Amino acid sequence: MDYRKFGNTELNVSVIGFGSWGIGGPAMAKDLPIGWGNVDDRTSVQALKKAFDQGINFYDTADIYGVGHSEELIGKTFGNRQDVIIASKAGHLINAEGDLSVNYSKSYIIQACEKSLKRLRRETIDYYQLHSAQVKHLQQGECIEAMETLQKAGKIRYWGVSLNTFQPQPEADFLMQHQLGNGFQIVFNLLNQRALPLIRKAAAAGYGIIARMPLQFGLLTGKFNKNSRFAKNDHRVFRLTPELLEKADHLLQEVWQKAKEKGISKTAYSLSFCYSFPEISTVIPGIKTPEQVLSNTTGIVKLSDEEIAFMQRLYQEKFTELIQLIEKNG
Repeated sequence: MDYRKFGNTELNVSVIGFGSWGIGGPAMAKDLPIGWGNVDDRTSVQALKKAFDQGINFYDTADIYGVGHSEELIGKTFGNRQDVIIASKAGHLINAEGDLSVNYSKSYIIQACEKSLKRLRRETIDYYQLHSAQVKHLQQGECIEAMETLQKAGKIRYWGVSLNTFQPQPEADFLMQHQLGNGFQIVFNLLNQRALPLIRKAAAAGYGIIARMPLQFGLLTGKFNKNSRFAKNDHRVFRLTPELLEKADHLLQEVWQKAKEKGISKTAYSLSFCYSFPEISTVIPGIKTPEQVLSNTTGIVKLSDEEIAFMQRLYQEKFTELIQLIEKNG
């Protein structure tokens, strides 16, 4: 396992991290699935332990993942040990009516952090993120005050924003212009390369970069086709539709050929693409099982400049329509 410095912080993070949304289980906001379907907690704990054995020291979670359950499993597995780096998020919640909502007030963020610390069984969260906060929330200032208050109190070491999936620029620009925060979590993968200019700009300004969705909800593992279906309590049921799966299967054939020529798996090739950008501090595929730990940490290599250029041409010439469909599905 390789490690990279997280921006201008003192954190040295594994280049492959552990995306912990899936282990939260099948959470629902009324009829809206906000989890990854049924999971087994024993398997999840085994996956967390296996990841650590493989050299993964960076674990990304959020209080909304399983409505706290993801954090609880991480806390149960690692507790307050100092050789793991924990990143969590706040701002999303299930409100009294059962709907998915947001709250970025100072009092709520501070209260949410205290609850996360208890679930995680930690004294400090290494990297705390405002979960999809918008410019209007940042301009109001309360969420920033909360982060600075928590940092001064030693409840968090560093902070940043987990940015909007398709339009990450405005919030990142706000923080960079005001020299606030320490990092950004940004969607970046073979199919969705929109954020690359932002990644380079932010890294040059000293921000740590977390690349999320490197496998685009499993599309970039190559294991799905037009006949794949998802459970009603799995958010992919409305995101990875048969139409989208069929289009992706067709468009990705050239990518899979490159993986075959390189002698590595489709998953490894997809992760290698993200890994090949030195501006990215850590790449966080979602992991639910020990088997996924191994597939996400095996065969990852730096792609050549020619391979990177080829993937960028595919994005510009062929993937745009697919990304528009992904954005339409949410």
